[in-house]
Amino acid sequence: MSIRSQGLRIARSLTKDLQPASQRIVTAAYRQHRPRVANYSVSPSTWSSGFRRDFSTKQSPETEIPAADDGASIKYSPEGEGVDEGGADVDVDVDVDIGGEDDKIAQLESQIKDLKDSLLRSLAEQENTRRIAARDVANAKSFAITSFAKSLLDTSDNLSRALDAVPPDMRYDRVDHPILANLYEGISMTDDGLNKAFEKNGLMKFGSRGEKFDPNLHDALFEYKDATSDVAPGHIGQVMKVGFMLNNRVIRPAEVGVIKAS
Repeated sequence: MSIRSQGLRIARSLTKDLQPASQRIVTAAYRQHRPRVANYSVSPSTWSSGFRRDFSTKQSPETEIPAADDGASIKYSPEGEGVDEGGADVDVDVDVDIGGEDDKIAQLESQIKDLKDSLLRSLAEQENTRRIAARDVANAKSFAITSFAKSLLDTSDNLSRALDAVPPDMRYDRVDHPILANLYEGISMTDDGLNKAFEKNGLMKFGSRGEKFDPNLHDALFEYKDATSDVAPGHIGQVMKVGFMLNNRVIRPAEVGVIKAS
């Protein structure tokens, strides 16, 4: 046998032994450098082609995508169609999200706007609730004794009537009328103590002769003419019952008589 024949036999044997190793090397290179295609499908007519050994890693308008296991290879083109090694057309499905990022940004901006509006509304409602609650607490604290104060108004009126019943010339006469003088002093001290307790809790008397008539404060029982009076018309000439005000709120208007213009 000639030397040339022996060399050819050895070359064929080496090629047959090294073919699986070279196929594994090319497959690994393809997996490392394959182009980013979302997914692709190969029709069954192209599965009979052999594995292509000349793999290129450069991105080009037409990129070959070899299959690692079934021995088929396809070429990917920007038009979205694949061509196998034999020239047959292969369908390639590519997921391209055009404008998706802009839609997500617009959606997020809309959600942020809605959340901000909801937050501002919640803060406003919370502030209104806090303000109303604070006002109710203050009113409850200021006017909690309204019913109790109204129940003591008649007592104050009776003490005033008792003081007015003592004649002025006998109120301090301890020689001729010591009993009336002492009684007047005791009633006067009781009335003063009650008025101080009223003032301490925000309850004040109002309504006296000479004040200008105010329908928000006074209740006019009658109107009369008095030419000899030093009180101007439209002012209070007589006080039948004093009024009371609790923390600047009228709880009982004063009952008065008003001077009428002649």
